[in-house]
Amino acid sequence: MSASGPHTRFAPDRGLTSRMVVTMFVLGLLFVVFTGALIVLLRGAWPLVVLVAGGLFVAQFWFSDKITEMAMGAHEVTPEQFPQLHGTIDRLCALADMPKPRVAVADNDMPNAFATGRNEKNAVVCVTTGLLRRLEPEELEGVLAHELSHVAHRDVAVMTIAGFLGVLAGLITRFALYSGMFGGGNRNDNNDNNAIVLIAVIAVSTVVYAISFLLTRLLSRYRELAADRAAAQLTGRPSALASALTKVTGQIAAIPTEDLRKSQAYNAFYFAPALSAKEVGAQLMSTHPSLEERLEQLGKISAELGR
Repeated sequence: MSASGPHTRFAPDRGLTSRMVVTMFVLGLLFVVFTGALIVLLRGAWPLVVLVAGGLFVAQFWFSDKITEMAMGAHEVTPEQFPQLHGTIDRLCALADMPKPRVAVADNDMPNAFATGRNEKNAVVCVTTGLLRRLEPEELEGVLAHELSHVAHRDVAVMTIAGFLGVLAGLITRFALYSGMFGGGNRNDNNDNNAIVLIAVIAVSTVVYAISFLLTRLLSRYRELAADRAAAQLTGRPSALASALTKVTGQIAAIPTEDLRKSQAYNAFYFAPALSAKEVGAQLMSTHPSLEERLEQLGKISAELGR
């Protein structure tokens, strides 16, 4: 697993590679332990556990791009419909020597962008109409280079898989609660056993969810910094990316909070978070590093390129 596709000119990132490998190893181990614990606890229901877990994993991995596009209201667009957008992506893909992903637009006033897909062949880069209206051409180029680097680094697929375990843990918890409330027999012994199993399943699911949540948040924050670095180095214009970051963050802050909350569930995929964490404790749970941290990094790259 490399943090840069073997055929792209995006700068490889060993820090991102090592973090992705460690995250996938820990989450894979956690998934095995989690499934084993559920088989033991739920006993006769273990075929259902394996079937549900396997089915959900296949669905999320193979159809993650379609699911994300549908959830965010994105639709694929042609070069005739959005010539500037396609032209910029064509130039960046030629510069990075990578296959062109599908190009999509979401009719949303929130200025943002995201990339998704399990590999380069299935990748899609999407921008909102709000982003296209607000950014200058060189700023848009910086944002698109950032999103393309996610595809080249293959961290989109890793985030998709990493997020799956937390989703599964949440579903299992709901299933256990539902079974506990509406299942069970009339005998006291059965009720006591059901209660113990219910508590055990909820406890295991909660621990798994917490660990997967923290691991994916740590990886998500680092991958955003890695994408900023790669985009700035590829385009040679870190100031344009910094300008886009500042503009997008400021414009998002002006959008009503109620509207932003609808998009918050997809923060990990966005170029900039729909709702930024302000407090130190909240920043530890954030999907993105702070704006100040991102701008400071771009400032250092700008100084290096200037020398």
